[in-house]
Amino acid sequence: MIQIENLVKRYGDLVALDHFNLNVREGEIFGLLGPNGSGKTTAINCMLALLKFDKGSIRIMGEEMAPDNYRVKREIGVVMQDVAVFEELNVRDNIDYFCGLYIKDKKRRQCLVEDAIRFTGLEDYRKTFPKKLSGGLLRRLNIACGIAHRPRLIILDEPTVAVDPQSRNRILEGICELNRQGSTIIYTSHYMEEVEQICTRIAIMDHGRVIASGTKEELKGMIRTGETVTIEAVALDEEILEGIRELPHVFDVSYADQMLTVRCTGAKSNLIRLLAFLQDRGILFGRVFSELPTLNDVFLEITGKQLRD
Repeated sequence: MIQIENLVKRYGDLVALDHFNLNVREGEIFGLLGPNGSGKTTAINCMLALLKFDKGSIRIMGEEMAPDNYRVKREIGVVMQDVAVFEELNVRDNIDYFCGLYIKDKKRRQCLVEDAIRFTGLEDYRKTFPKKLSGGLLRRLNIACGIAHRPRLIILDEPTVAVDPQSRNRILEGICELNRQGSTIIYTSHYMEEVEQICTRIAIMDHGRVIASGTKEELKGMIRTGETVTIEAVALDEEILEGIRELPHVFDVSYADQMLTVRCTGAKSNLIRLLAFLQDRGILFGRVFSELPTLNDVFLEITGKQLRD
């Protein structure tokens, strides 16, 4: 569906994309992750031929992407992070306007608009103007405007930012349904649990290039973290912390606000060994959590950054 090779984009001395490579297969929900400033938005704008690049190639649906390749552009739907609708048009008219950019036949467009309204759960808001909608409903309208023409490729840039849990679940279910109906989807988000829930493959980028890619299981297999143990414990001194660091398979220990966090490799019995260590020294502890590696662990270990850095 998308093949990008050695893409370079500079802004003066700043290299926004540094020999960026990406391959998205047809039928995937492909997660594109990266900290702020990593080049995600630049990459998307180059894919859409909204930005000229300095070097490399972009092929979408087997064709070279160019500003005047309207045949390919008609098959793409875009839902950006910033809501882009007309305040002076109601819900139905907004969707009809954006669908009309691709579909000229009025009868067909009317059916597609109604399908988009039902798909996003906006049946009761057809005549409502955007300023009267909640944040979640406004996001749904934004999605409806981007997908009403039934594109083969949909790019979703953080579509669940600042929405309530119910609307977020509705949006995620809708994305999966679009994929089942045949759309290939590129999905960016700062919410790791969303990416882990819906994406079939994931690429992590930083400094303008992809630094890791694969399924979530493949990505988790690239890092040292096999288990993270968190224990509520009071007044642990440096001697105790140093003793924990020397336990087998422990490679990172932190202690703050009476919460001990211990990251271990994927060996068995890490939790039992750690609790026995504390009990042998008469240390009282409260809540105990043990977690297998998450995408957040992958991201932190590979990039050295929190996602919102």
